[in-house]
Amino acid sequence: MGQTSKKGGVADRVRGLVAPVADEMGLVLWDVEYVKEGADMYLRITVDKDGGLTIDDCEAFHRAVEPLIDEDDPIEGAYCLECTSPGIERTLTRDEHFAAMKGTEVEVRLFAPLDGKKAYTGVLESGDSRKVVISAPDGELSFDRSAVAKVTTVFHW
Repeated sequence: MGQTSKKGGVADRVRGLVAPVADEMGLVLWDVEYVKEGADMYLRITVDKDGGLTIDDCEAFHRAVEPLIDEDDPIEGAYCLECTSPGIERTLTRDEHFAAMKGTEVEVRLFAPLDGKKAYTGVLESGDSRKVVISAPDGELSFDRSAVAKVTTVFHW
């Protein structure tokens, strides 16, 4: 039994298990999260595909990875497995997310206000584990990742 107590450890372990399946199915593994929501634990695997993801893609991926996860048994206790799309407005957390979304409009939310504001919107110029740089109406802005609570793409409805 491969039990892991750290939430990040579970996500990293599951990422290693399911990444080859995503590649084989022509999907991009966007994220793996092991999170508590209410009283329940969720293992949420987010995949994407050029041209868009369908519900059939999500179902096929779920059926393909569920036995692998069950066999490896990285989670102690009950959890809900979700396979989902990142959606139109997606959260950027990994270096590859920033690379993929370069040139798109993003909102950068900070933990603490900077010049009286906690949210800045602009075009993503670059981002990684150290910095996020956007082109905003007032010019280029650079944020240390340690000050950034969340970066999401912006879609105008």
